[in-house]
Amino acid sequence: MFVLAELEDTVKIVPNDFGKNDNDAVTDALNVKYANKVVQEVGLCICVHDILSTSEGFILYGDGCSYIKATFRLTVFRPFVGEVLTGRIKSCSPNGVKVTMGFFDDIHIPGATLQPGSEFDPAEQVWVWNYDGEKLYMDIDEPIRFRVLREIFTDTTPTLHPTGGGGGSSGRRHSVADLSASNDLVANSIKIPPYALTCTIQEDGLGLLSWWGS
Repeated sequence: MFVLAELEDTVKIVPNDFGKNDNDAVTDALNVKYANKVVQEVGLCICVHDILSTSEGFILYGDGCSYIKATFRLTVFRPFVGEVLTGRIKSCSPNGVKVTMGFFDDIHIPGATLQPGSEFDPAEQVWVWNYDGEKLYMDIDEPIRFRVLREIFTDTTPTLHPTGGGGGSSGRRHSVADLSASNDLVANSIKIPPYALTCTIQEDGLGLLSWWGS
């Protein structure tokens, strides 16, 4: 569920942080930039795990800030396909069930990947599993166990139109954290998360924990 990802970035240290040692200053700056942000093809960044190396700091003329190139490792939420996780039901709709893990909400279980015999109850606004003549309701906030079918990364970085150069398409962007404020506005306006999981409960042992006595 959690992995370590190695990245490299140039960090800006403001004068107020010059009293810190380089490692602490770099760690704090990186956490501000990456924590709770999605890096494309990497996952949801939680926090800096450690700093592997740093360069000498350099100061730009007229700026006053120090810039340090750092190689570091991030603790990242990125379950592997096939992994079984546990969360809670956040909402239900005719399209399926949305699950939250508290810190990550973009988990979708489509109606087609629910237990066979499941149907959506429009009156209760929940899914119901019809099992041996019983109606097992998938109520909001119930603990649920599910398996990851696939992950979806969507680049929500705004399209830029430079006046010259820089328009090459070689490789992915290093991080969406670089334009986090703009990205959040775009993502919220079109309702497409930068990272999402599609999951299933269509096998024994998966679904509400109460169904299986665990």
